[in-house]
Amino acid sequence: MLNKNISCSNWRPDQLFCRLFVALLALFLSGPVLAEKPVLTIYTYESFVSEWGPGPKVEAAFEAECGCDLQFVALDSSLGILGRIRIEGAASPADLVLGLDTNVTEIARQTGLFAPHQLTSQADALPGQFTDPDFLAFDWGVFAFVYDRDRLASPPDSMEALRRAPDSLKIVIQDPRTATPGLGLLLWAKSVYGDEAGDFWRDLQPKIVTVTKGWWDAYSLFLEGNADMVLSYATSPAYHSIAEGKDNYAAAEFAEGHYLQIEVAGMLKNAPQPELARAFLRFMQGPVFQQIIPTTNWMYPVSRDSQPDGFDGLVMPQKTWLFPAEKVAAEQKNWIAEWLAASR
Repeated sequence: MLNKNISCSNWRPDQLFCRLFVALLALFLSGPVLAEKPVLTIYTYESFVSEWGPGPKVEAAFEAECGCDLQFVALDSSLGILGRIRIEGAASPADLVLGLDTNVTEIARQTGLFAPHQLTSQADALPGQFTDPDFLAFDWGVFAFVYDRDRLASPPDSMEALRRAPDSLKIVIQDPRTATPGLGLLLWAKSVYGDEAGDFWRDLQPKIVTVTKGWWDAYSLFLEGNADMVLSYATSPAYHSIAEGKDNYAAAEFAEGHYLQIEVAGMLKNAPQPELARAFLRFMQGPVFQQIIPTTNWMYPVSRDSQPDGFDGLVMPQKTWLFPAEKVAAEQKNWIAEWLAASR
C-alpha cells in the first residue's frame, strides 16, 4: 500500500517537482475513485453477436451514445434465451433479452419476469399490426425452404408439393423444441393443415435427412451438399447474393403462403440498469440499428426508412400466417407431441 506520509527530504535536485508530485498523489488518494461505466447486459442468440452478425456494429454504435459498457451474452437460440431466464428467474443479471419472437412472447410473459417497456413502437414496415406492452419488434422475415438452383431445377412450389414429392428429395429441418425455425415450421404446418398436420409430418418423414438442434447445423449440412433443401428464411439468399456474389441460392415460394417471424426485445423486471435498457430499446428502433440489421442479420428491418438494397428479388408471399401468441402458449406442447408421434 502507498504511504501517504511521503517526504521530499531525500529527493534531489528538483524539490519543486517533488512537492507537486506529493500534492497530486495526496489528491488522488483522498479523492473518489473514478466511476466505472455502467454495464448493460443483453441476452441474445449466437449468430447475432458473431463477427459477421449485427452485434459488433450495434455495440460500437450504442456505446458511442450511452457512455456505457454494452455486453452481449450469446446463447444458442431464442428458445435457449427463454430457457436461460427461466432458470435464473428474478436473479438473472440480464437487463434485456433480444431475439425472442412473437411465437413465444406469451410464454415469456407468463414467467412474470418482464416489465412493460413504456415506449411507443416505431415499427411501420411490418406486415400487419404488432403492438405489445412488454416487447418491441426489431426485425422480421418469413420461413422458407432454401435450395441451390444448380442442384435442384424444379423445387416444390407448395407445402402440399413438398409433402407429395418423391422420397429421393432430401431436406434438413430443425427441432421445434430447440430452434426457432423448427418451431416456425411446426406452426406453419399447423396453419396449413390444422388437424391433419400429423399426416403431413408422416408423409414428410422419409425425406428428412436429419433434424438438427439449431439453424446453423442444418444450414451447414445443406451448404455441404447433404440435402436438396433446408428450412431457413426467405431472406437467406440475400446473404449469398450480396456478401458472396452468388445467385444460385433461392427460396421456394409456397402457394399456401409462408409463416411469419417477428423478432422482439424485452426488458426484465429486475433489470440492474432499467433506464439504459429503455434507452437501448429506443435506439433499437432508430435508424442506426435498423440500417445495420438487413445485411448482418439478413432479415427485414421494421422501419420503412431502412429498407435495404439487394432484397428486391426475394420471395415476398402474398399470404402470411401467424398464430396469436396466446394460442401458441396454450397449444405448443400438444403440437410438439403430435410432431413427435408422427416422426417415430
